[in-house]
Amino acid sequence: MQFHHHGYVSGDPRVLPAAGAGIDRPDALPDETDVLIVGSGPAGMLLAAQMSQYPSVTTRIIEKREGRLVLGQADGIQPRSVETFQAFGFAERIVAEAYNIGWMNFWGPDPENPQNIVRTARTADYAYDICEFPHLIVNQARVLDYFAEAAADGPGRIRPDYGVEFLGLTVHDEGEYPVEVRVRQSDPATGDAVERTIRAAYVVGCDGARSGVREAIGRTHVGGISAHAWGVMDVLVNTDFPDWRTKCAINAEAGNILHIPREGGYLSRMYIDLGEVAADDNHAVRSTPIEAIIAKANDILHPYSIDVKQVAWHSVYEVGHRITDGFDDVDEGSEATPRVFLTGDACHTHSAKAGQGMNVSMQDGFNLGWKLGSVLTGRAPAALLKTYGAERRPVAQQLIDFDREWSSLMARKPEEISDPQELATYYLATAEFPSGFMTQYTESMITGSAAHQALAEGFPLGKRFKSAEVVRVGDGNAIHLGHHAKADGRWRVYAFGDRDGSGLDAWAAAAAPVFARFTPADADVDAVFDVKAVYQQPYEDVDVTRTPALFQPKTGPLGLTDWEKVYAAAPSHWSSTDIFEARGLSRDGVVVVVRPDQYVAAILPLDAVAELDAFLGGAFREA
Repeated sequence: MQFHHHGYVSGDPRVLPAAGAGIDRPDALPDETDVLIVGSGPAGMLLAAQMSQYPSVTTRIIEKREGRLVLGQADGIQPRSVETFQAFGFAERIVAEAYNIGWMNFWGPDPENPQNIVRTARTADYAYDICEFPHLIVNQARVLDYFAEAAADGPGRIRPDYGVEFLGLTVHDEGEYPVEVRVRQSDPATGDAVERTIRAAYVVGCDGARSGVREAIGRTHVGGISAHAWGVMDVLVNTDFPDWRTKCAINAEAGNILHIPREGGYLSRMYIDLGEVAADDNHAVRSTPIEAIIAKANDILHPYSIDVKQVAWHSVYEVGHRITDGFDDVDEGSEATPRVFLTGDACHTHSAKAGQGMNVSMQDGFNLGWKLGSVLTGRAPAALLKTYGAERRPVAQQLIDFDREWSSLMARKPEEISDPQELATYYLATAEFPSGFMTQYTESMITGSAAHQALAEGFPLGKRFKSAEVVRVGDGNAIHLGHHAKADGRWRVYAFGDRDGSGLDAWAAAAAPVFARFTPADADVDAVFDVKAVYQQPYEDVDVTRTPALFQPKTGPLGLTDWEKVYAAAPSHWSSTDIFEARGLSRDGVVVVVRPDQYVAAILPLDAVAELDAFLGGAFREA
């Protein structure tokens, strides 16, 4: 972790100095704001944390609740989300309190006594086979707490405005703040409910499946509810079921259970199959009492049983697969700039059993946040905002397709199962998708051509940058290259050297003016582009002080040299990894450009500085 670059810091280095809108931030909602976030769920709170890194942009987040979420319904945290937490600075802390899914076991009817269940497969979880981050279970409320901390400790000092209800909005054709938003909140003096109007440049609806923002812009959910119901409960129990602290998929004659241990060592979540719903049920199944859900769970677990001591939370739902017909307020083909955006459950809903809702919602917010910040700070053209819906709607559709198949497999009757290993096989074979690593954005103004993909086969264009260990030359420590990429709105440029490093040095000299063209003259030289060099030589053979000035930027009011821009790929005492081999990188050198949301934007040879200039010219405004 780097700090002191703006002078000596004696306090918590995670609390960044307030700047811009974060200085003397008013408690009361202003009449005008650049960004208004509606809803403090996972997408909204991540978005607030990201916008806090743009203190020149005024951002407010309103929430109808009177305070923080106490009991969250979502709990599954996929490896891509933990990777994102790393960028926001709290991965290690949340991992320490979460339940780590190390295994998933599968149970089915005992062939000799079908009324009983037996374990049919024991599989290691997929997380560590895919990346360095685990697959976790932790209460959604805690995830929101961490993002709230990041938002409050960022330069923008963003905190939710609780007790504010969204009523509606109107988008006008002109003006700096063209979105007129009606809200209701309590008068601090009298406690009476008062309606008022706020104007915003942009509004983001993070307000859930019953989104008022979605309704206000005339978008509709497309899809339906399946004729199958599930009860879900978070419970504290005593039991003789041997896999109580292991994630399990249970297919029994009496029905199905997805069992997920929770954080804290005692709590577990159970999704209990309540069977098919009659066509004329009219959602009556949602009134199923908790006693009936517990009894159903015991029927399925036979010959084992649970003695429920406390129910922390429970619900009943029918599986729904819906996607909104647009993720912003602009129709496809229109040249207009979007002003209102939808994220998370406001634009896609599905079952909870694939553990995707919170995870995909957070990636919606991550995708949108840096784009809003870039446009509002003048770094990028407004056209950048049109890429949000273009990129995230296909991801939502892929999610719904996957969840529909997974839900169908989970709801099968025993007589429909020809292979007892089928569910375990599917779980592992499709692991990269639920992990969050199958997202791949197509060519656009921020994702370049794949013409040079062969130079970096392990960094697929449009996919998230898959980190690997390198050796930091300044101190010889082995670190993950991607873990230095913080959610600060900057682009990352990783320049991997040629065999003797001469081509890399020449690239640095030619590329420096390109980066300067898009960096404000009064900002730090790496304020927009964080450029890092990776030499092929052992770190002992690289002298930081002899590397190009691009890799030794002097930043902050004291003009201090950054010693953490230069790395070596060759294995060292602390690491056996050679990133060139691990990621299929050309020994002739290659440049990998990565977006602020950690997705690979461009792959270029060292001698293609003109191509780099042209690509950045399409994504940025000249400073």
